[in-house]
Amino acid sequence: MYRTHTCGELRLSNVGNEVSLSGWVQRTREMGGMTFVDLRDRYGITQLAFSTHDNDELNQKARKLGREFVVQVKGEVIERSSKNKNIPTGEVEIKVTELNILNAAKTPPFTIEDETDGGDEQRMKYRYLDIRRNTILDKLRLRNKVALETRKFLDSVDFMDIETPYLIKSTPEGARDFVVPSRMNQGEFYALPQSPQTFKQLLMVSGIDRYYQIVRCFRDEDLRADRQPEFTQIDCEMSFVEQEDILNTFEGLVKHLFKTCRGVEFTEDFPRMTYAEAMERYGSDKPDIRFGMEFKDMNSVAQNKGFKIFDDAELVLGIVAQECAVYTRKQLDALTKWVQRPQVGAKGLVYCKYNNDGTFKSSVDKFYSQEDLQAWADLTGAKPGDLMLVLSGETNATRSQMNDLRLHMGDELGLRNPNEFKPLWVIDFPLLEWDEDSNRYHAMHHPFTSPKTEDIALLATDPGKVRANAYDLAMNGVELGGGSIRIHDKTLQAKMFEHLGFTDEEAKKQFGFLMDAFEFGAPPHGGIAFGLDRLVATMGGSDSIRDYIAFPKNNAGRDVMIDAPATIDDAQLEELALKVEIKD
Repeated sequence: MYRTHTCGELRLSNVGNEVSLSGWVQRTREMGGMTFVDLRDRYGITQLAFSTHDNDELNQKARKLGREFVVQVKGEVIERSSKNKNIPTGEVEIKVTELNILNAAKTPPFTIEDETDGGDEQRMKYRYLDIRRNTILDKLRLRNKVALETRKFLDSVDFMDIETPYLIKSTPEGARDFVVPSRMNQGEFYALPQSPQTFKQLLMVSGIDRYYQIVRCFRDEDLRADRQPEFTQIDCEMSFVEQEDILNTFEGLVKHLFKTCRGVEFTEDFPRMTYAEAMERYGSDKPDIRFGMEFKDMNSVAQNKGFKIFDDAELVLGIVAQECAVYTRKQLDALTKWVQRPQVGAKGLVYCKYNNDGTFKSSVDKFYSQEDLQAWADLTGAKPGDLMLVLSGETNATRSQMNDLRLHMGDELGLRNPNEFKPLWVIDFPLLEWDEDSNRYHAMHHPFTSPKTEDIALLATDPGKVRANAYDLAMNGVELGGGSIRIHDKTLQAKMFEHLGFTDEEAKKQFGFLMDAFEFGAPPHGGIAFGLDRLVATMGGSDSIRDYIAFPKNNAGRDVMIDAPATIDDAQLEELALKVEIKD
C-alpha cells in the first residue's frame, strides 16, 4: 500500500511503529549530515529525517528532491529532539529507510504556502496547485462541512432531496439565461436554470411537502466579488405554510450551521425589519447592522438656508462618524473623491466637524451659522469629537450613495469585524418595481411571489404600493438568502402576469405548464433559497466567494485554467444549424 497513515495523523503514541507515508514535498533542509523533508498531504505535514550516518545514499537522494515532488517513504516513527509546537505532528518524525519518487515535479509558478507570492490570475490558472495551500483547502473544508450539516438538518425535519432538470425552458424574467442549442430539435434552445423555481412549485403540487436541493444555478450577468456565472443554492420549498413557518424553520437551519461549522451560537431570535425601514435607516435591503451610523433625514435643518444644492434636493441625508473630527483636510478630500467615483456617483460631499471645544467647522460655513450646525448635531445625535457627513439629491440615489459611504467608513474605522455575525430578516418587500427602460412593472423577486392579502386590491389602483409575502436573510451586509410565499391560485397568478405586462398568450407560452398544474389542486406553499457560496464566504469572514469555489471564473466569466469559453469547430456548428457572426 502507498500509505499506512496520513501526514497529519502520527503522534508520540506511534513511536516505534513502522509506517508508510505518501505526499508532496513541501520543503527540504540540509543540516550537516542530516536532511529534513516536510511531507504534505491534505491532512497535514510530517517531518522526514535522513542521515548520512545511517544511509548516505538515501540521504543524497533526499537532497535531490524538489518542491512538490510526489514521494512515498517507509520508516520508523521516532520522537523529535527539536519539537515543533505549531503543527499537530510536531513531536515526531520518520526515520526513513526507503524513499520512492512517484512523480517528479516542475518548479511551481508560485510558492505553495499559506502566504503565497502568486497573483489572482496566476493562482486561478494553476488552481489545482492553489488548492494545495491550507488557506484554500480550509475554505473548501468549511464548504463541505456546511453542505453536510445542511443535509443533516433538513433530513431531520423531513425534507426530501430531489433533483430537478438542468436543461429547461428560457423565461424572460430575471437575469439573462445561458442558452443551449438543441441538435435534435434544430433552431430550438434549452436554457440553464437560474433557479429550480417552477419545478419546486410543481413538486408542491405533486404532494412533496418538504423539498430541498443543493443545486447549481446559472445567470449570464455582470460579475463581481460575490457573483459567479454558475453558483450553488440551498433551494427549499414547503407546503401548507405561512411566512412565519418559513422564517422559523430556516432560522433554525442557519443557527445549526453556525453552531456546528463555526462554533458560533445565536441564543436570541433573529431581529426583523421591514424593507421600507431598512431603506430609510441604511439605504440597503441587506444592511450591515454590526455598527451604527444610521441615516438621518436632515431636510428640516439643512434646507431653506440659501445653499442651493441642499435646497433643490429631494433628500438631504447625514451620518455621524464618531470621534472622527480629527480627520485632516487631506482625509476629507479623499472621502469626497471616493464618493465621486462612478461606482458611487455622488456629485460631492459636505462635512461638519463637531470640535471638542463645542464649536463647529464645516465645508458650508458660508451658509450655516454655529446655531444652524448645532441643529444638525442635535438631529443626528453628533457629540463633540464627531464628524457629520452629508449627501443630497434624489431620494433613492442619495440613499444608495450614503449606503456606500457608510460601509466605506465602517471599513476605514475597523467597525466591520469579520468574526462578528449579525443576522437580520428583512420582510415586506415591494411586490413590483417600475422599470423606466421598459416602461412597465417588473417583479422584484419573481412572478410567482404572493402579494399580501390586505394589499391585493391595490394591484388595480396603485401597484407600486403592494407589499409581497417576501423575505430575505441578510448578515454583515450580505444577502444570504431570500424567498417568498407563492401564488397558488390560478386567477391571482393570471392577474400577476397581467400587471407584469404579459398577454394571455405570452403567459401561457412561458408558464402554461404551471398554470395547468394549479388546476389540479395546488396547496399553499412557499420557500427560500440560500446562496451556498455567499453563506460559506460570510461564515469564513470573506467578501469574495471565489476562494470557496473549487474552480471559479474571473470577472470576465472566463475559466483561465481550461481557457473557457472557447470557440467550437465548424462541424459542431453545422450539426446545430448555427452560424456565428461577431459584432463589431
